[in-house]
Amino acid sequence: MRHRKAGRKLGRDPSHRRAMLRNLVTSLFRYEEIATTHAKAKTARPIAEKMITLAKRGDLHARRQALSYIMDKSVAHTLFDEIKDRFQDRQGGYVRIVQMGARKGDNAPLALMQLATAGKGKKGPAKVSKKAGKGKKKSTEKTPDEKAAPKEKKLKDPQQTG
Repeated sequence: MRHRKAGRKLGRDPSHRRAMLRNLVTSLFRYEEIATTHAKAKTARPIAEKMITLAKRGDLHARRQALSYIMDKSVAHTLFDEIKDRFQDRQGGYVRIVQMGARKGDNAPLALMQLATAGKGKKGPAKVSKKAGKGKKKSTEKTPDEKAAPKEKKLKDPQQTG
């Protein structure tokens, strides 16, 4: 029985599992998104979020803790210099896992693990609540560009059949 045995084994012995998770987290910070199996992504997410939390803390002890886990020094410096600035106003949820389907060979469920892009991205149109939009009517008036440019009709090519 597995009573009180937390964590996933991922079919590996402990040293191999630790090395694999260290490589996954390092690759995530290097490329900002990686494709892996869903189980590995779910296991690596809390570790990656702890590394970002250490980077947000930013003191010498936090930097040394992150350097002891991340496999590449330059990736750790990137984490502390660039990546942490994107998440200063965010209280967790730094890593997103998106399911991708199944792998062709063994039908393992794949997932895309990516850093949430805080501060970047498109701002969508402002949403209007139903109550605020009730009294307003939609404008059907054309803009000056639409008035000036008449719509061209597409003529059928006589050689095309079909």
